[in-house]
Amino acid sequence: MQHEGCRMSGGVQEPAAAGMITLDDLDNMTDEVGSDSAYNSNGSVEEEAESMEDGEQDRLLNYWQTVARGHQVEVPNEMAEPIQQLTRSGRTEERQRVPFLLLSCKEKCGEVMYEKRQYGKAKWACIKMKEERYEQSICMGFMKLMRYICEQNSSGVYLGMTIPILTTVHTDEARTGLTRSVTVAYYIPNHLQEDPPQPTDQEIIIEEWPATVVFSRAFTGATNEESIMQEISLLAELLESPELCLQDTFIIAGYTNPAAANRRNEIWFLQRP
Repeated sequence: MQHEGCRMSGGVQEPAAAGMITLDDLDNMTDEVGSDSAYNSNGSVEEEAESMEDGEQDRLLNYWQTVARGHQVEVPNEMAEPIQQLTRSGRTEERQRVPFLLLSCKEKCGEVMYEKRQYGKAKWACIKMKEERYEQSICMGFMKLMRYICEQNSSGVYLGMTIPILTTVHTDEARTGLTRSVTVAYYIPNHLQEDPPQPTDQEIIIEEWPATVVFSRAFTGATNEESIMQEISLLAELLESPELCLQDTFIIAGYTNPAAANRRNEIWFLQRP
């Protein structure tokens, strides 16, 4: 599984209400957008609907842009439609999960410490990023994948959201920090695995990853360089034989909206072939 989501977080602190985006926040804004639209008594139903559609896109885009600027990430205007489409179609219950086989589970006092899983061979849409800061790389990579998911592909259709979104990271030679190179990856839905739609963005590559055994531990909250290094250290201490896993390559799996305040994540160790 050789491969290199996106909480918008960084060094700038934002108030809780303005600094985080949750899927529920966006859904609520979508529901409310009609009440803010001016009604033109002389206009047609179609014209009013179009005005409401434009207003919804602008409101969602402005919200994402406001949060992102606080964390040194720019959200371009062309993201308006993908953000709207993913918001409408991205409810958790509608997201397809990457299939795996649970091999074993390590528990202590009723708490799951980690799981050993087998993931099968599968195709993923991957984008390599190398921004100055880790948070910038995963945010920008995820936005590119959003455009691929939301019709910017050879089929011209919405592909459907799958979880988790994976980010492959590498530690430096001293194993005290992360390198700048990461890969953000989206699992191609099951019904498209045989013949995945091709991305219009040439930076996105469809890769077939081999079957892989991973050791997975769940954690919540921010996914930044500091928290990732802490989770790597913790799982290494819990594993009975960490030397059986790759020592410089790890995966962060994100299950909830990339900017959610209480993001659900996992750290994955990859078993050596």
